[in-house]
Amino acid sequence: MTTSLHDHFRWIPDPRTGNNKKHNLLEVIILSVLAVVCGAESWYEMEEFGKEKEDFLKQLLPLENGIPSHDTINRVFMMIDADVFERCFRAWTAELGQSLQTTGTSGERELIAIDGKSVCNSACKHQGLGALHLVSAWSGRNQLVLGQQKVADKSNEISAIPALLSLLNIKGAVVSIDAMGTQKAIAEKIIESQGDYILALKQNHETFYDQVTNQFNFRKTVTASIWIKGTGGLRSEPARSYMNLTGLTKRKIGKE
Repeated sequence: MTTSLHDHFRWIPDPRTGNNKKHNLLEVIILSVLAVVCGAESWYEMEEFGKEKEDFLKQLLPLENGIPSHDTINRVFMMIDADVFERCFRAWTAELGQSLQTTGTSGERELIAIDGKSVCNSACKHQGLGALHLVSAWSGRNQLVLGQQKVADKSNEISAIPALLSLLNIKGAVVSIDAMGTQKAIAEKIIESQGDYILALKQNHETFYDQVTNQFNFRKTVTASIWIKGTGGLRSEPARSYMNLTGLTKRKIGKE
């Protein structure tokens, strides 16, 4: 059986030479990707996943020499070209995300949450290495990370977010980002890609923050009672009118 995994990861060249090829490279890669998607977090857990799901995996892979050991999986991933693997993986997740082009059966739009996190236990003071910081795009509908960008630290998220957005198909989707991503260039990038956005707003955007809080000053809203006719006759219901969000200055959104 040929799957999208076969179509995308078959382009990774096999760096092994001679007789050091007991297991097919594509088998090792597909097994490992499926294991990680199912929650495996180590080479040992990848091997264990393969053994537990061997009958299922044989529907996708020949596995003529059985399940590769954790050492074999480790060696393979140390040898393959990481950049090529990353491009193949991104192409695969992009294909899975093609459903973003249309709304779901319930009419709900896709939500893509973009956030930056430091990977736990990734720092090594002995080697002078700081924590690995990643900006990720999470698909709420597909329950899948659509893409990631590595950054030096949290302050570099602003430059990483547009690069990550350029890798994604966000047409018709709603992109949510925390206050770090409330930047004019990022908002324009999302609009250019035919998506919509929800951006957090903090007081560091002083002028724009004041405009929004003034518009949403609910103490100035008008409250009244309306009469509704029902099966039991007329009844009074409280009502509140809200002001339209107008008059916001576009050039004040985010920093240049």
